[in-house]
Amino acid sequence: MIRSLALHLAARFRHNHNLNLLRLSSSASTLHHTTPSSSSSEPIHITQNCVRRMKELEASESSTDRKILRLCVETGGCSGFQYVFNLDNRINSDDRVFEREGIKLVVDNISYDFVKGATVDYVEELIRSAFVVTENPSAVGGCSCKSSFMVKL
Repeated sequence: MIRSLALHLAARFRHNHNLNLLRLSSSASTLHHTTPSSSSSEPIHITQNCVRRMKELEASESSTDRKILRLCVETGGCSGFQYVFNLDNRINSDDRVFEREGIKLVVDNISYDFVKGATVDYVEELIRSAFVVTENPSAVGGCSCKSSFMVKL
């Protein structure tokens, strides 16, 4: 049963990822603002370190387009699912938007189910500097690198 669920979720993630790639390749590079889904939503928390780093990245860009931090969940990693962060300049119609101090974090609807209530941070360590999910109520475990996790069933 778990294997069947994992295969089903993997197919949905691949489909969603392919749709996002098609949208990105066919869209203009401007920011389109849409409101997040109106269904009851649990916020995703953005730390002050995350806000600071996004502002630094925006300041270093020569473009006038504001960058958005995109969080996706894909199958893979050592625990079954992995977090993927990208800088984007577009909000899709199926995205949920979370904002703090003018910095936007977007999560597609499928990924949102795996990260609702989570906290996104920016950490600087000896081995890497990266955006990470530091707390995720939907996860029951993960690896020490904080890049992958197991979901509650």
